[in-house]
Amino acid sequence: MSRLSVGDRVPDFTIPTTGGEFRLGALKKEQLVVYFYPRDNTPGCTLEGSDFRDLAAAFRRARTAILGISTDTLESHHRFKDKMKFPFDLGSDEDRAIARLFGVWKQKNLYGKKLMGIERSTFLIDAKGVLRNEWRKVRVAGHAGQVLAAVRGL
Repeated sequence: MSRLSVGDRVPDFTIPTTGGEFRLGALKKEQLVVYFYPRDNTPGCTLEGSDFRDLAAAFRRARTAILGISTDTLESHHRFKDKMKFPFDLGSDEDRAIARLFGVWKQKNLYGKKLMGIERSTFLIDAKGVLRNEWRKVRVAGHAGQVLAAVRGL
């Protein structure tokens, strides 16, 4: 299957999260920001999650939910969410199915070693399940604000 592109309807997916099982099709009249990040408790991922946390009320006012996804376990996610006081859930994609659906499971080069991992990326899905925007190879600084601006523009 090829990766999703802006304008595509996102297939209904489910994923275990810190708040129970999440199902895309269960969202009613609400947009969704899905941000994929490599690992819990790492500097960039902590900063990115904190930025989304700090803007969470503004996203809620814009009728937009936030879901962070990595391949870490739910146990790791619970600790990370509690420590950082994230007001949104974190999804555990241990089998990488959702990362593959969005085309973010990639070969990466880390200090000369090739390995597979999540490419930091964010997606905006409208209330009808259509992919409206994507940010790939995300630079963390200022990113959550850029996503909020896009949400407000829909």
